[in-house]
Amino acid sequence: MSVSPSEQAALLRYEQALAPFTRDAARLRPAGAEVIDAHTHLGLDEDGRSLDLEGLLSMLDAAEASRACVFPLHDPERRPSYSLPNDRILRWAGHSDGRLIPFCRLDPAEDPISEGERCLQAGARGIKLHPRAQAFDFSSGPMRDIFALAEEARVPILIHAGRGLPPLADGLVSLALAHPGATLILAHGAICDQGIITTRLADHPAVLYDTSCFFPVDVIELLARVPAERVVFASDPPYGATASGLYLALRVAAQAGLDDQASRALLGETMAALIDGQELPAPREPRRPGAIALSGRLARIYGYASLAGPALFGGAVEQALAMIEMAIAACRLPEGIEVEMPEHEREALDAIEPALGASLDLLRGGDGSQAILRASLDLLFRSIAMAATALPDSEAVEVFSSYPQASPVED
Repeated sequence: MSVSPSEQAALLRYEQALAPFTRDAARLRPAGAEVIDAHTHLGLDEDGRSLDLEGLLSMLDAAEASRACVFPLHDPERRPSYSLPNDRILRWAGHSDGRLIPFCRLDPAEDPISEGERCLQAGARGIKLHPRAQAFDFSSGPMRDIFALAEEARVPILIHAGRGLPPLADGLVSLALAHPGATLILAHGAICDQGIITTRLADHPAVLYDTSCFFPVDVIELLARVPAERVVFASDPPYGATASGLYLALRVAAQAGLDDQASRALLGETMAALIDGQELPAPREPRRPGAIALSGRLARIYGYASLAGPALFGGAVEQALAMIEMAIAACRLPEGIEVEMPEHEREALDAIEPALGASLDLLRGGDGSQAILRASLDLLFRSIAMAATALPDSEAVEVFSSYPQASPVED
């Protein structure tokens, strides 16, 4: 595919702005850690998003990820029973040299048990459920049958638990507790009901939470609620990218002070144990405190830049541009005046401000292609990940006590 000169120049700017984040990721990644992306898709979605086998393998290569769990999108050709998309996933996984672990997607309203049994016999190693796309709750008879099937076959169920859902804790918790032998992977940090689900399933022997969230704070808070050994890396392609999702996971792990053993579990070892039929790592206590520490400047940058991403996904480009401009404004320091700030904050600004500027230029000067949009989103995503995690938990009290204090106002 040919690339226009303007797009080529824009992508070069992207690579330059990306470099500090790439170096940071290499620094944070534990030596020898296996990376497994627990949440990826292939095929076509009704919303127009798509990803082919070559594209997904390229994403894994860019992140130096060894394997990924993969399942169909909300495919226009899903009826009946997701049979055709499931067959495609099984075929594509068979052409991946073992790098893709196929999950079958089931619709509880369309003969899910027959389709599940058929796919498991054909080589599927997990089940995907999407309560928003398929519009179901967890109180139906078919759902009990699906959980029983997974329990009997000893395969995990990955469940969409992100945006667009009503509170689902009650039905999901009851079903999970009734089937303790079924391993669950609650996608997107279970953000639709994170506080209740993590509390009520705290004693379940095999509930995992994946990190495929756009907002780093969701993953930061997750590590305050559940053991790191029950959190697994995921990036949600084609909606996310493996390398940028990995950067978020590495930053959050470092901020929480996870040791190499816990970080390796989060990045891939827990998923490796699950898909290779081994025991899950023994969980320890959650590592993070319940509070999040940020400097005021980085909090403002995080807030504005975080608003830009959803605007881009929703097609509101002008709104996204305005939010990126506000985030850049929050980065600026007065010329000719030395501003006192901790080193962690200055280092973050040195990477974030050029990245946001490049993201803005990509949107303004690019040709509107998917490549340009993905590059802009990548820089936004990494910038908010760095802004949210620049201050390690262990240093929060010490660092903030060193900030210059405002003088009291005299009446």
